Amino acid sequence: MPLYPVSVSLSSYGARQVRERGQASFLPLLALAGAVRAELREELFAAPPDPQALASAVRELGLDCLYSAPLELWTEEGRLADALAPTLALAGACGARWLKVSLGHYRAGNDLSELALQLAGEPVQLLVENDQTAQGGRIAALQAFFAAAEARALDIGMTFDIGNWLWQEQPVDEAARRLGRYVRYVHCKAVGRNADGKRVALPPEPVDLQHWQRLLREFPPGVPRAIEFPLQGEDLLAVTQQHIEALARLGQPQEERSHA
Repeated sequence: MPLYPVSVSLSSYGARQVRERGQASFLPLLALAGAVRAELREELFAAPPDPQALASAVRELGLDCLYSAPLELWTEEGRLADALAPTLALAGACGARWLKVSLGHYRAGNDLSELALQLAGEPVQLLVENDQTAQGGRIAALQAFFAAAEARALDIGMTFDIGNWLWQEQPVDEAARRLGRYVRYVHCKAVGRNADGKRVALPPEPVDLQHWQRLLREFPPGVPRAIEFPLQGEDLLAVTQQHIEALARLGQPQEERSHA
């Protein structure tokens, strides 16, 4: 039975704790728990990161690395974000092979020439995620962007965040069918409401895992999937390991699961 690659977003350990302890301090935990990839979160650096130290830590632990930035690829004026080039450079310096951003204010027909120039020869692959906003969290806009990027033969993949679709009341199963061909990374989280009625990320229940199993059939086989829900408890290693093992088994071909 194959085990597929699992990433852990460091936001899963809580923003306050991660800012206080530093993201590098969690990397050994990820490696011990069986994660293949660490997702660094730019918004959780309490001070400017030390790229060389992070790159060394990732390399020594044998982890892949993805750098997540709260960057909208397209501005409200429909221009490519000026911060893309320096953020790609910072991601690479930190040892990341992927940079995750959100779509922003893309409009069908936007000129992708500048984006193509910036990505030409770029060793860090760009991944665009569906976020929780009206401009970047709707199926139609994302489908238009990825179709345009594909037409230009741009090496851009999608981060499919399972939970984020709910913020814009988008049907997740339809999103998976329409966008699945572009998906290179999956953010996994269940979603509920807190005491104030606000939507929040939650660890999965068995019914969520069953749903994710179905969704993964729409994506390339063995696509890396990430924990992006709270990892809490006295034994963080055990909790992390438990969820990594659950996600690693999702997406097996039907016949293999029947024999397991």
